Amino acid sequence: MVSAESALKAITLDLKKYLMKPATRKREVRLSELKEYFSNPEAADKILSSGRDPTIYEYYEFAVEEAAGHLSLGLTTIYPGKVGKEYFMTRGHFHLKPAAEFYYGIRGRGVLLIQSEDGRTEYVELKPGVIGYVPPGWGHRTINTGRGRFIFFFAYPSDAGHDYGIVKEKGFAKMIVDERGKPKVIDNPRYASST
Repeated sequence: MVSAESALKAITLDLKKYLMKPATRKREVRLSELKEYFSNPEAADKILSSGRDPTIYEYYEFAVEEAAGHLSLGLTTIYPGKVGKEYFMTRGHFHLKPAAEFYYGIRGRGVLLIQSEDGRTEYVELKPGVIGYVPPGWGHRTINTGRGRFIFFFAYPSDAGHDYGIVKEKGFAKMIVDERGKPKVIDNPRYASST
């Protein structure tokens, strides 16, 4: 995280190498860290027991101090793959404060799944040039439904905070799975059994 004064510089998106400079944080997130977020942890265990621990996604973030009025920016790559029938995805989260966020598709295909606190869900198919908007108070997760890397730019208020716990506990009400080679939105049985 940087101070507001340190943020007064150019941030570059390299759209050939898909990286962002400068970044205050770069992180790779592997399956071993995400297995509880997938609806079928046994399928995750099967992958991990084979000796593989694939990178599900990685991101670059330029985070400004957590104060009202500032924005944090980032670039995420979700790799192609599945755990069982469920596509690779980000953890997903709700913000601690009512804060909006947006995603701008750069490469590949994916879905921005959003959910209200009372369980209503919507989704936006993201591809290059498409913006997905997350309203204040809605949880969100991104899913790679394509065969290649899914890359997008995001921005959110720096003081929004993140709550991953509720998503880890029961997921979202809907999930995106591979059905005969195509993405399909279905009810998440884990979510229904925990409400």
